[in-house]
Amino acid sequence: MADALALEMREVQFAYGEGPDAVDRVSLSLAAGQALGLVGESGCGKSTIARLACGLLKARQGQVRVGGLDAGQRSASTRLPLARAVQMVFQDPYGSLNPRQRIAAQLAEPLRLHGQGERLEHRVDEWLERVGLPAAVGQRYPHELSGGQRQRVAIARAVAVQPRLLVCDEPVSALDVSVQAQILNLLKDLRQSMGLACLFISHDLRVVRYMADQIAVMQQGRIVEQAQTDQLWSAPEHSYTQQLMASLPPDL
Repeated sequence: MADALALEMREVQFAYGEGPDAVDRVSLSLAAGQALGLVGESGCGKSTIARLACGLLKARQGQVRVGGLDAGQRSASTRLPLARAVQMVFQDPYGSLNPRQRIAAQLAEPLRLHGQGERLEHRVDEWLERVGLPAAVGQRYPHELSGGQRQRVAIARAVAVQPRLLVCDEPVSALDVSVQAQILNLLKDLRQSMGLACLFISHDLRVVRYMADQIAVMQQGRIVEQAQTDQLWSAPEHSYTQQLMASLPPDL
């Protein structure tokens, strides 16, 4: 399993209720340490892909594997290993944190759950520092932090268990522009220093260009183009990719 891909999707299909396929025969693969950007307009299926990768949704057809584990399995024996293998950073950091619990307790919980309970207070302080926050933040509640600070906490909680795959679903779109670059740099530094594979989802091509080694373009539930970032940026082939590129300001 050590050599397994961080993420492997094969001919995955998913629909909400009786509606049309939100994801239609999507195949993706992501090796350890790689960053794949997934772009497309709102409603094209990007967030559904994120939830399928994390096991929050189960594919109707096809297979989703993370680090060799079947993400569609819901048994008690696979739930904890999958949670260790893949973690997610959501768009809204406030919604992903417990408003009634101090930050330190929220960081300690996954560490304890995944067998890293020794010197717990010290570990919590270390992770706060690693994401650029003072240890004193651990004694605060989410509403006492800024949006950028809350997202840093959410990132610390996700990466502290050292997952194989980090899924980031629009992680900066809810933040002030002045803070976005700081969070992107933090994610990039953590990914590179920890050797994390990253599925980075955004509607913003500029953000994905900065974060990803490869880019996959999604339209109406399907991947219409995938290429190395520089290649796609310089010579997009699909008409939809060309349309997205044409919509960017001319100075980028």
